[in-house]
Amino acid sequence: MEADFANDRTAVKDAFIQYTGLSKYANITVGQQKQNFSRELQESSNDMMFTERSLMNILVAPVADRAIGLNFTHNDEKWMGEIGVFGDSITPPATSGSVDVNGIAKPGRVALDEGWGISSRFTYNPIIEKTKVIHLGVAGNYRKTDDNGEVAKSAPLKNSYKTTNMSDLSLIDSGISNVNDITMLGLEAGGIYGPWSTGFEYTKSWINCNENCNDIDKTDKVQDGVNLDAWYGEVAYTLTGESRGYKNGNFGYLKPAKPFSLKNGGWGAWELAARYSEADLNDGNFNGGGLSNVTVALNWYINNNFRLMANYTRMLDIRNSPLSTLDGAERISGDNTDLDTFMLRAAMFF
Repeated sequence: MEADFANDRTAVKDAFIQYTGLSKYANITVGQQKQNFSRELQESSNDMMFTERSLMNILVAPVADRAIGLNFTHNDEKWMGEIGVFGDSITPPATSGSVDVNGIAKPGRVALDEGWGISSRFTYNPIIEKTKVIHLGVAGNYRKTDDNGEVAKSAPLKNSYKTTNMSDLSLIDSGISNVNDITMLGLEAGGIYGPWSTGFEYTKSWINCNENCNDIDKTDKVQDGVNLDAWYGEVAYTLTGESRGYKNGNFGYLKPAKPFSLKNGGWGAWELAARYSEADLNDGNFNGGGLSNVTVALNWYINNNFRLMANYTRMLDIRNSPLSTLDGAERISGDNTDLDTFMLRAAMFF
């Protein structure tokens, strides 16, 4: 069981029981857990190279994050496959449309028919050695909303992006009500070659509605289906020569060969990383917004339990954003937005 204390609230993250007696390669998991979609979503924030996930998470997290379900996983030497059936999350149910400014569901009526979903992820490694890895993957997710048209988090489908997790500056803040079902396809590729590592993911989302989709904020009716997509590409280089960890289809924490020590002369591991990401939430007469940005990171892994992170993000393009000028006369949109985000993070793992 894992509880999270953030954003001035308490939430249950993982709450499951896992059976490993089938074989040393397979397990069955029952309870609240992450659904089988996206390497970036599967990886813990403890292991990520950046302080925040990419813009692709705008599409992935509202639908394919944690939910209560039954999941089967099988790991082999060069491949990993998993498939699961999931209901709603452990988050309390909400009345349709009852979501606060942070996208958190407010208490409301319980859906008579809960939503359900099925997701599967398969990864293959044509090369997997200690310092050389090629990672290929594909994932699929289907979710049927409950009778209130709400997704796994017991809330209407809400796609939003803040410059940081703790800010109130939303560059995208859109959503769709009256959703019937959502189908998602994810493609993955990545690799490790000594101190170098790279990764790429693409997600396509097909959203079908009952009769017409409704824009949550504008209450405008749009076509009966909306297609959205997002992607990112990243590359990293370890200045001190270490290779990133890799296990069961996910990249892991960068462990320094020589932990920082004034006595022994070690300086830990230093890592440079860069990422480009883009999300397009515009389709037909649905104008949910669009973003693209680039992030540069410098990370210092002091030892296996403590690291310092510095991130700089430059917003390259904003389309149909809820941001506006001070007098509200026009929305912020264009290539030269001059919007920069700096973030520092100290993290300890225990």
